[in-house]
This record gives sequence, structure tokens and C-alpha cells, in this order.
Amino acid sequence: MSGKQLRVGIIGAGQNTKLRHLPGLREQPDVQVVAVANRTAASAERAARSLGIPKAHADWQSLVADPEIDAVVIGTWPNTHAEMTCAALAAGKHVLCEARMARSVAEAKTMVDAASAHPNLTAMVVPSPFGLTCDAQIQGLLKHFFIGHLREVVVIGAEEVFHDYSEYLHWRQDAEISGVNTLSLGILHETVSRWIPQPTSVFAQTQIFEPQRPSPHGPGMLPVTVPESVQVLTQYENGARGIYHFGGLTLFGPGHQINLYGSQGTLRIVFQNGEEQVWAARVGDPALAQLEIPADKIGKWRVEEEFVRAIRGEEPVRRNDFATAYRDLMFTEAVLKSAERNSVVKLPL
Repeated sequence: MSGKQLRVGIIGAGQNTKLRHLPGLREQPDVQVVAVANRTAASAERAARSLGIPKAHADWQSLVADPEIDAVVIGTWPNTHAEMTCAALAAGKHVLCEARMARSVAEAKTMVDAASAHPNLTAMVVPSPFGLTCDAQIQGLLKHFFIGHLREVVVIGAEEVFHDYSEYLHWRQDAEISGVNTLSLGILHETVSRWIPQPTSVFAQTQIFEPQRPSPHGPGMLPVTVPESVQVLTQYENGARGIYHFGGLTLFGPGHQINLYGSQGTLRIVFQNGEEQVWAARVGDPALAQLEIPADKIGKWRVEEEFVRAIRGEEPVRRNDFATAYRDLMFTEAVLKSAERNSVVKLPL
């Protein structure tokens, strides 16, 4: 449909929609954001006025059924993704679904099947924002055997975002909404999976330290049903081993980083304050040194551009097609299954 006006409807006017999807879509040629649906009809009307969107739908079902809409951006919580995505595809709409893909592998499978049933439609999941800047540089270093044979993988996402127990229960702490998605585990696993193969097995433990939080809906307490601390041991086909450490209440924690240790060198990628740092050293170097990312290898967020260009047949979906997001969700679900069973879980599920 190259050259044709693309009309997009938005479901869910949250922060990512406002800060990324709307500006990104409006930067694309011949693209119009024509409608929005939010949690209620009233909030949809407010969003339409404040964001300059011509039409507000009373509910997401009517937006999906709107014949004046070609593509739908789903910016809601994971508990709604499968139903909305399948309905939108069935209605003949292209779909960009917010991460994480779904609450479970089973829900994600329904989305994969729906996309497969409509191969003429573009189906895409918003990727992890981590690693987009340095991705090409890391891939180039690994391709040229910079670290030698991969031996150890250490992935860390430990911060104190949920340390204050007096704060309301966050939706990310509610498994009914988030499902198996835990802390930043899925986001960083997706990132490292761009560079190295998937693990073949996981062995995990999890913990909830404070089982209740104040309800955001009124007086009383609600249960915390998503782990606050996660440790995972991973194995890889080449014999490498990995350690994942994730925490949401880690005071003065190390933040987000990925470490790749090989027979000839080390790569450490640090994500801090929206920036990405690449540290590296090889055998004989005195210490890790920060590498400058070459200008021709600096990547960026281009989700909306990729979505539009994929719809128009100008490029394929790279980050992420449904199959990739489905594969990565297997890892996060395997982690919780392993912790629940206290046993090794093989991948893929």
C-alpha cells in the first residue's frame, strides 16, 4: 500500500503512547492518527482533545470495528493484548502491540496463530528499548570474535523501584495484569537475545518479601503476586553458563547491565539514565575501557517508522515480529515455572 494514506487508531493513551508512538507516527509521511479509545468513554474524549486526535471511541471494540481505520496501536496493559490483537487482526487491521506481548505463552500463541491466519497484515510487538543504540556495535564485535568463545553471561536488572512499601500496588506487581512478566527480566532477556543464542535450560528462584501493598482503588491492601527478587541460572548449547539477577527493591543496586565473558575478552553494556555505555577488554589489556560507538553504528528508536514501512512493504518487521516476542516470552514463563517447581526447565517450552 505504498503511497496510500495510512489511518491509525490508538487503544490506550498512556505514557509510551504519548511520548513515543504518537510523535513517531506523526513523523511518518502520509500517516494520520484518526481515533483513540481509552479505559472509559470520558477518558477517551479527554485524550482526543489533549492529543489532537479527531475521533474518540467509547470502547476499544468500536475502534477496532471502525472501517475508517487501517492499523491499530495497542498501548494497554498485557492482560488485554491477546483479545485486542486477535480482534483487530480479524477485523483486517495491522497491529502494533505494546510490550510485553501477553500475560502467558498460551495467550501469546493465540496472537501468533491470529497473525499467521492473516499473513497480509503486519503484526508487530514493541521491542525492548535497551540496546538499540549499541546493537550494531555489539553484533559487529561478536561477529569478529572479539571475546572469543562465549563462556559466561551475566544479566542484571536490580534497582529499588518498588522499595517503598507504602506506595500503592503497581500494576506490574499484579500477576492478573502482568502475567509471567516480571520486573525488567523480559526486556533485558530480549536485549541479550539479539546478540547471543537462547539458553537451553533455566533454573530459577524467586521471592516476594512484602506480600501486600495499599490498594490504588480505595482503602485496604492488595496482594503482591509478581516476584520482587529473581535469580536464574542458564545453560547454553555451546556449554556457556549464565546468571540473571533481578530485583525491584535492591537498595543502591547495580541497575541494568549485560556482561558477556569469553575466552579472549569481555563486553559490559551498561544502561544508565537513558544512555548506553559499552566497556570492553581483551587478553593483555590492563582493564575494561569504554568504547566509543562509531557514528555509523549508532542505532535509535524507530518502532513507528518500521511499523509503517512494513505495512507498505518497504521493509520487514525486525523488532519485533510475533514469533520473536513469543520465543522471548517462553523464557520469562520458564523462569517462573522453574521457581515454582524448584527444578530445571528446558527451553523452548
